[in-house]
Amino acid sequence: MSQNETPLYTALLQHSKKNPVQFHIPGHKKGKGMDPDFRDFIGENALSIDLINIAPLDDLHQPKGIIKKAQDLAAEAFGADHTFFSVQGTSGAIMTMVMSVCGPGDKIIVPRNVHKSVMSAIVFSGAVPIFINPEIDKDLGISHGITIEAVEKTLKEHSDAKGLLVINPTYFGISADLQSIVELAHTYHMPVLVDEAHGVHIHFHEELPLSAMQAGADMAATSVHKLGGSMTGSSVLNVKDGLVSANRVQAILSMLTTTSTSYILLASLDTARRQLATNGREMIDGAIRLAEYARNAINEIPYLYCVGKEILASKAAFSYDPTKLIISIKELDLTGYDVEKWLREKHNIEVELSDLYNILCLITPGDSITEVDILINALKDLSEEFKEWAADHGRIEVLLPDTPPLALSPREAFYAETEVVPIEESVGKISAEFIMVYPPGIPIFIPGELITEDNIAYIQKNIEVGLPVQGPEDPEIKYLRIIKH
Repeated sequence: MSQNETPLYTALLQHSKKNPVQFHIPGHKKGKGMDPDFRDFIGENALSIDLINIAPLDDLHQPKGIIKKAQDLAAEAFGADHTFFSVQGTSGAIMTMVMSVCGPGDKIIVPRNVHKSVMSAIVFSGAVPIFINPEIDKDLGISHGITIEAVEKTLKEHSDAKGLLVINPTYFGISADLQSIVELAHTYHMPVLVDEAHGVHIHFHEELPLSAMQAGADMAATSVHKLGGSMTGSSVLNVKDGLVSANRVQAILSMLTTTSTSYILLASLDTARRQLATNGREMIDGAIRLAEYARNAINEIPYLYCVGKEILASKAAFSYDPTKLIISIKELDLTGYDVEKWLREKHNIEVELSDLYNILCLITPGDSITEVDILINALKDLSEEFKEWAADHGRIEVLLPDTPPLALSPREAFYAETEVVPIEESVGKISAEFIMVYPPGIPIFIPGELITEDNIAYIQKNIEVGLPVQGPEDPEIKYLRIIKH
């Protein structure tokens, strides 16, 4: 087969053209049984391929036909031995990776700045996390990758761990020296699992960080929908033979996946793979050039700083993705959330993420110089509007969360007897729930960690400025659930 082919998408179109009489779900029957407003907006084409796993269309849970062909083409495109499509997003693929190598009581080495889905998988599997603290950028207030030295020390101390998980790249586009980390872990016969949620495109351009498969990793959960052109909620899980069993991966993924799989999402994966494989380099090249144009222009604006190659001075920042525009706004003495709201209200611009000190804007092949110039001009307006405020107030001091000690395994804590206390009284107690700012979805506390005063202050600062703190049962986060003594 050729990378120009789309076996799954093409078969869906052919099936739709036959216009069979459907006595199966979905009950809207090509939109005829659906609310007409929604049907008219979505369109008949989309609804005609909103189908299920009837025999001609294969079955994601045991693919033998068009889905298998589409997955095989994706494996070739990503340099994997096997690729599995996920309609549960990258979170489903990440949970599959962890649960494919870990069982109750097994150790897994993970950076402390992992996504919530990694910790959820650890709770489900009963595994015990061995944390590596990522390097913290004290100027930007963000986490980078993990260093070779930290990995080496942890592998020596925990050589019995069942796997090592690495983020490549981080939400902010920073990558560690993944190839060296993989080679080191493999000397211990330990599989390397990669959270590649923010790096589907890196495989297709030589100026970007090495992809997980290029670096020799054993598994990678890769968000095609984030930066690769497929629809929201569609991702892939890439696997190399050797230290992990592809059959076990398929079995675990099937356990975590709905039996009512979305063929619209699957078709979008098939076509996104074609575009990346046949035209990806050229498209991504355009995005890189556009991002560099934006970066240079933003760095001419007073009080703003857009991070560039100088970030690579850190040991944990081996390479970076220039299409991620990390824009530090702290010299304006505003929070990222203030700027996010201001851009929305004044310029109708939505950013990817804001935190206490930065905003993050993504440049993709879906952008043109028109959109980028709108952003640059809006940021010029921002600087002009707040220059007197900035001159009067000076720079914000960067506040960073601690890494709290783990007192119980996350699974023990999650299923323990608990009680609810006011947040002010929770210091020194053991958390029974997740607390994070989403995005990026990195937990401040996980079940089993000791609650510290500094981290409560960090949570309250995020709430105070309006950032989206999530996780606790109490939506106002005035109370926390803790382990009962």
